[in-house]
Amino acid sequence: MVLGGSTVEALRIGMLGFGTVGRGVADLLLNHQELLSQRAGMPLRLVRIATRTPERDRGLSLGGVELTGDVNRVVNASDLDVVVELIGGFIPARDLVHRALESGKHVITANKALIAEYGSELFALAQSKGVQLGFEASVAGAVPVVKALRESLAGNRVDLVYGILNGTCNYILTEMREKGLPFAQVLSDAQDKGFAEADPSFDVDGIDAAHKLAILAAIAFGTHLDFARIVKEGIRHVSDTDIAWAKEMGYRIKLLAMARLKEGLLELAVRPVMVPESSMVAAVEGVSNAVFMHGDYAGTTMYHGRGAGERPTASAVVADLMDLARDLRVGSTGRIPALSVPVHHLRTLPIRTASQRQGTFYLRLAVTDRPGVLAEITAILARHAISLDAIHQKGRSRVEAVPLVMVTHETTEERIAMALVEIEQLDSVREPPRSIRIESGLA
Repeated sequence: MVLGGSTVEALRIGMLGFGTVGRGVADLLLNHQELLSQRAGMPLRLVRIATRTPERDRGLSLGGVELTGDVNRVVNASDLDVVVELIGGFIPARDLVHRALESGKHVITANKALIAEYGSELFALAQSKGVQLGFEASVAGAVPVVKALRESLAGNRVDLVYGILNGTCNYILTEMREKGLPFAQVLSDAQDKGFAEADPSFDVDGIDAAHKLAILAAIAFGTHLDFARIVKEGIRHVSDTDIAWAKEMGYRIKLLAMARLKEGLLELAVRPVMVPESSMVAAVEGVSNAVFMHGDYAGTTMYHGRGAGERPTASAVVADLMDLARDLRVGSTGRIPALSVPVHHLRTLPIRTASQRQGTFYLRLAVTDRPGVLAEITAILARHAISLDAIHQKGRSRVEAVPLVMVTHETTEERIAMALVEIEQLDSVREPPRSIRIESGLA
């Protein structure tokens, strides 16, 4: 075959980064050489790995693979066809990927933050250079959701993509429900077990899931990557009290990432929501990920599996390498646009505002147990045109605040936010009130 003007007999791979995922990719490429060669129609040959610690023993037999501390031996190398970027973050990953594409090399990455926030410029560069930028591993690990959206549902108008995209948060919420423990205690346990980072902000504040949602939404709707306009609300304020009330009312709380297109307006949000216990999304537990997509002809489809880790992410990286090898074997590049449509056809859709985002809500307050409190609160809700479907109160106390739980009829996020600001100012309200959206119509 001919690649870049010269005849080659294999896809020659250079890798940037040799951490957990890098080790998994190397292991897969080396252990499955014959299988991959048969399926791709050519060998996938790992030539060189750039790492800050080339002397470190990874427990792998690397054979003739070169280890180097110099990234330029990968990015500028003339004996490589594709660069696999597994450094993560923006610096120096953004510059290195840019340079690799500029030099005419294909790039495969697992870096969701890089794609979500700088993908537009990188996809445009890749398109102009006639090379591919693969990123299946950036969303949901081994779960092939990028391929499903770009290929399997290519004939559909997709109007809804949602799911559980962060295993750390899903593990925490599952443990809180099953063991009746508070957030802080479960988070500490998750850190001890390696399910959460020492600084968990990226996960528990919804940033990780929002990066993945930005990518899925862009593919689903043919839009520019739009991370900045995603509503981001994490799980820090979800209490064991909320978990218990959700269970009593027949719901489970999940950190849900959702992209919904309705009447030409796009809703993008990552936030805790209550979903019916009988729903499929409620059954996704522990560190698992799941993505649901609704197309006008396909209906709702579900994709479930391990969303992170050495082997699942390595599987997705090598899947992109396999696609690249198969395309190059028949002389094709850019057969499937990165975001479903060519870069110049991407559009910007108007965002549905808080005054337009409608739903029903669970409200939790901690209030003084005295006559007239409920009347004060319902009066504020009435002023904001919020009606109630149910009110729950348990326990009596003259010295401690008692929980007051309400479920609204359909209203807007804006009305809820404005009402809660007023309610918080009442002398009878002992702590900031909390709201959680209820999503009853999901699969």
